[in-house]
Amino acid sequence: MGRVRYEEWEPVYHEICDYFSFDPAEDERAACILAGLTKQDASELLKRLIRGETVTVCGNAPSLSRELDRITGVVIAADAASEVLIRHGITPDVIVTDLDGIDDYAVELNRRGTILVVHAHGDNIPRIKRWVPLLNGPLLLTTQGKPFNHVHNYGGFTDGDRAVFLGQEMGAFEIKLAGFDLDDPDVTPMKRGKLLWARKMLSLCGYEL
Repeated sequence: MGRVRYEEWEPVYHEICDYFSFDPAEDERAACILAGLTKQDASELLKRLIRGETVTVCGNAPSLSRELDRITGVVIAADAASEVLIRHGITPDVIVTDLDGIDDYAVELNRRGTILVVHAHGDNIPRIKRWVPLLNGPLLLTTQGKPFNHVHNYGGFTDGDRAVFLGQEMGAFEIKLAGFDLDDPDVTPMKRGKLLWARKMLSLCGYEL
């Protein structure tokens, strides 16, 4: 799909909402709450970091720790994958997160310059209220719904595939993947559905996993 306009993304978004019985109004409410907590917009900083560069997007599958040798260039971690990287001495340049897999370590990373791409959806409003006021480093805000003001929508659904859409939007020369396992049998039905949609999203970006 490459770079995404909301008009192109909107039908996919509504298909996802129908599949999971998500309420778009709650996504919009979450995005408004997020926007009210910070006016930060690190989109230009992120573009300067990524444009023309090789990027590795790290998912949080158990295979990540076995695939560390794949990691080169700008490192984008999908949510809790950042903690795995830290344990192995790798500091992510960017963390794409809906805040359900981070802890205090991410606050410190952000303070030291790691860009956090914070995503709002209807299920994470309490986490937005808890964590965003603690984040004093560079932030980029995203939503699943219609973008507005300093809240962006680059496409994608799960943290991992959103990171790939983000890399494409920011003009990466090449995007490599590590720690992606879309066939993990040891997941809940909800997670299985999300992995199904992650596969669809990555296919739109040109990755057949």
